[in-house]
Amino acid sequence: MISTIFLYDEPKVPEINIERLACFLKEQFAVNIQTRQSIFKNLTDATAKELASIRIFKPKNVFQRHEPTFEEIESEIRCKDTENIIYYDGFQMQKIITDLIPEEELLYENLHIVFTNRLTCTYDYSDYRYHGRALIGSNPSIISTTGIIEAPAKPRRYYMELVSNMTQGLNIDSINKKYSGTYLKYHDKRLSNIIEGYLLQAIFYCLTGEAFCESRDCRLYNAHWQKDLLYSQLEFGKLCQKHQKIMDGL
Repeated sequence: MISTIFLYDEPKVPEINIERLACFLKEQFAVNIQTRQSIFKNLTDATAKELASIRIFKPKNVFQRHEPTFEEIESEIRCKDTENIIYYDGFQMQKIITDLIPEEELLYENLHIVFTNRLTCTYDYSDYRYHGRALIGSNPSIISTTGIIEAPAKPRRYYMELVSNMTQGLNIDSINKKYSGTYLKYHDKRLSNIIEGYLLQAIFYCLTGEAFCESRDCRLYNAHWQKDLLYSQLEFGKLCQKHQKIMDGL
C-alpha cells in the first residue's frame, strides 16, 4: 500500500496547480500528500548532461545514448524552450529521476509522481518506432504535459485538411479555427482537470499493476485520440463501476 505520495511541480506549465491537485488526491485516497518543487530545478552539469544524452533524434531506432553538445546541456540547465519538440526516452528519464530523489524517501510505500513539460516517449516494437507518451508508469511515475497534448491524435479530417492546405500553400489558421475545441492546445484551461485522470492512472498502476481501463466511460481509459481523452476525462469525468469499486476498497 501507499502511505505517501510526493508530487513534483512543473512551474513552466501554469495550468498545473500543485496544491489543488494535492487536495484532489486527498479527497480520493487516505494517504499523506506532499508537494515539492520541480525535480529538475537547479540541475547539476552532470544531470543536465544525462538528460541531454537521452534525447531521441532517430525515432525509428531503438535507444542509443546521444552525445550531447554544450548548447544542449545548457538548454537543460536553463530549461530553455525550443521551437521544436524534443523526444526523451521515458524509461531512461525514470532512472535519472530516481537518482535525484533523496535515498531516505525511496521507500516501497512512497509513490513519486513527477510533472514535466519534456515529451517522454517509449519505443514500440509493434511498429519499430518511438511514440510520445503522456504517462510513464511505475515509481517514479512521470506525467508529461506535452505528451497529453501531443500523444493523443487530433481528428482524422484535421490532418487531411492540414496536408491538403500545406500542399496548396494555403494558410492553416482557418483549419485550426475550424477544429478549435476538439483537441487540447498549449496553456489550455481544460488541462488542469485532465491531469487528475493521469494522476489516477499513475496511482492505480502502482497499486494494481494496471494503469488503464478498456472502457471509454472511465478516467483510466488510455485515449489514443483527443476526442476520447476529452470525453473520458471531462464529459464522463469519473471512474467506471469496476474501478470505482476497487478505489472504494482501497
